[in-house]
Amino acid sequence: MKQLLLALLLMLNLPLLAADQGNKTLIIDVRTPVEWDQGHLQNAQHIEWQDIGEKITSVTSNKDKTIYVYCRTGNRSGKAKEILDQLGYSHVINAGGVNEAQAFIDASEATATK
Repeated sequence: MKQLLLALLLMLNLPLLAADQGNKTLIIDVRTPVEWDQGHLQNAQHIEWQDIGEKITSVTSNKDKTIYVYCRTGNRSGKAKEILDQLGYSHVINAGGVNEAQAFIDASEATATK
């Protein structure tokens, strides 16, 4: 019985554990669903900017995790960054627009690992 209960608890918490494991950085696309469907960065999660305060814990509860946010031009990702900053997330970076975000993230990560 204990093993069954333990297995059930693990299954229920696996999405939360997986969200905080793996890459030490998190990439969030804060654009609309239509924009997301038109293309997004490969490892990105999708949370619209106006929902980020309510939904961030579905992808991470680690407030020290490096989080990159991006949108079409950098405006909405700037708003998302402000929201996350106010919630106590300490390493939120506005990666700007979708066309430049991957290069910006790659350069930032390369600098951070040196």
